[in-house]
Amino acid sequence: MKTVVLASQSPRRKELLTQAGIEFTVQPSVKEEIYDPAETPDNIVASLALQKAEEVFAQHPEAVVIGSDTMVAIDGKMLGKPKDEEEAARMLKQLSGRTHQVHTGAAILSKEDRTVFTETVQVTFYPLTESEINTYIQSKEPADKAGAYGIQGLGAVLVERIEGDYFSIVGLPVAKVVRALKKHGIQL
Repeated sequence: MKTVVLASQSPRRKELLTQAGIEFTVQPSVKEEIYDPAETPDNIVASLALQKAEEVFAQHPEAVVIGSDTMVAIDGKMLGKPKDEEEAARMLKQLSGRTHQVHTGAAILSKEDRTVFTETVQVTFYPLTESEINTYIQSKEPADKAGAYGIQGLGAVLVERIEGDYFSIVGLPVAKVVRALKKHGIQL
């Protein structure tokens, strides 16, 4: 049986693959993320997922490697992980009461096949008060999250509705990844 390698140290991605019953090892990509900011967010996350998967696949050519990347965008502008609490507050104010997009790219590589795709989910936030934003920032949850929130944690209370795959927002379109893994010879 082939080994599955996750090219990410994201605890959320690990949790989702485990939940799906996939046996895997972890080897995070250490490659610097390089992309053209003129590209669309969905193309950027696909490219970054592929770069991560290719780096790890070069070290494990007999394995099936999964790379992934998630980005939040609003008004065509990408919101990465906030550098500090001030930037987190600016991001959350920008998302307050509005709909934004969460783009998650996935790349699955094996000797037999190469699958790259992007899932885009529409996420609408409730209008947020200054106090709600400050309370959420004090939780420290926004620190390592694209767009300064995590829907799977305390950030769930910020979200009015989603249109699309919830798990893509968390960091991995797990159902689509499992289907792609089957094309690469991985059975559950």
